[in-house]
Amino acid sequence: MEYRTLGRSGCGVSSLALGTMTFGNETDERGAHAQLDAFVEAGGTLIDTADVYSAGVSEEIIGRWLGDQPAAIRSQVVLATKGRFPMGEGPNAAGLSRRHLSDALEASLRRLGVESLDLYQVHAFDPHTPLEETLGFLDDAVSAGKIAYVGLSNYTGWQIQKVVDLAEFRGLARPITLQPQYNLLVREIEWEIVPACESTGLGLLPWSPLGGGWLTGKYTQDERPTGATRLGENPARGVEAYDRRSVVQRTWDVIDAVQSVAAARGVTMAQVALAWLVDRPMVTAVILGARTLEQLRDNLGAAGLHLSAEETAQLDAASDPAPADYPYGGPGREQRSRLLEGAARS
Repeated sequence: MEYRTLGRSGCGVSSLALGTMTFGNETDERGAHAQLDAFVEAGGTLIDTADVYSAGVSEEIIGRWLGDQPAAIRSQVVLATKGRFPMGEGPNAAGLSRRHLSDALEASLRRLGVESLDLYQVHAFDPHTPLEETLGFLDDAVSAGKIAYVGLSNYTGWQIQKVVDLAEFRGLARPITLQPQYNLLVREIEWEIVPACESTGLGLLPWSPLGGGWLTGKYTQDERPTGATRLGENPARGVEAYDRRSVVQRTWDVIDAVQSVAAARGVTMAQVALAWLVDRPMVTAVILGARTLEQLRDNLGAAGLHLSAEETAQLDAASDPAPADYPYGGPGREQRSRLLEGAARS
C-alpha cells in the first residue's frame, strides 16, 4: 500500500480507500466487518462512509467494528463521513444549513461511536443555504474538535473555487478534498473540476472508480445483464444504467482497451482501471466500493500497480471524451494559453 497526504494537509492516508455504501444493504454486517479487516490488514487507512448510506446503518456497522478494535488499529484509521441528504421528514431534515448539519454531525458521531471525525464532507451543493452559513458551521465544528478537516463532494468547478475563496477571505476552515465521480468512462471532470482542484490544492477522492462494474468486463455488448450484479438486478440503475452506456461505442472501446492492457500485464481489468485512476493529477485516494470480500481483495491487488506511459496513453486515447472545440477542445485550450514572447514553439 502506498500513502499520500489528504489533500493540502499533513494527514497521511492510503492511496486506496474503503467505500462503505454497500454496508447494511448489499453487504451484511458480517461481510462488512470482513472487508474492514481485510482492508486494514492490507495497509489501508482511509474509511469513507455517509449518514445516508443505508439510512445510517453503514455508520453503525463501522462503529461496532471500531469498538471491537485494539487501540493500535483505531489509531491508524482515518475516518470520513458526509452529511447533506435527507435523514428524516421535513424541510430541515436535509441540506447544508447550520440547523441540519448540527443534527447530522452529532448523529454521525453517535452512530460511529467516536468523539471526532478526521474528515467531514458536505455531500453535495445546497442552493438554498448561503455558503457563509455552511462554512461558519464547519469552522465552528473544527474549533470544537468535532472534526479535523473539511471536504466537499459532488461540487462543480465554479462551486469549488467560490467555496475555497470565501473560506480564505473569511478566515474559516478551508476544504482540503473533493469527492467526485471519476473513472475511465467519466472523464469530463478533467475539463473544469480537476483544474479547480489544482488551483485550490484540493485532493481528489474519486468514487465509482470501476464505473459501476463496467470496467471489470462483466457486461457485454450483445446481452443485457442478468443475475446477481448491480445492473443484473436493476439494468436502469443510476448513471451506469445499461441502456444508457451500452449504446455508446466509446464504452466498448474503453472496455476493450482495459482488457488489452490487463491481458498483457497479467492482472485483472479492475486493477488496471484502478491503477490508471490512482496516478491521475490531484488524486489522493481512490474509493473502493465492493459488495463482497472477494471483490475487495481483487481491488486491493491494484496497490502499488503503476501503468507505463504507453499503457496510460492507450487508455487515454480510448477514453477521451472528445470535447467540442470550444471551450474545452484544442482551439479553446489555445485561447487560454500563450507562449512567452521569443519562446521557441514546441
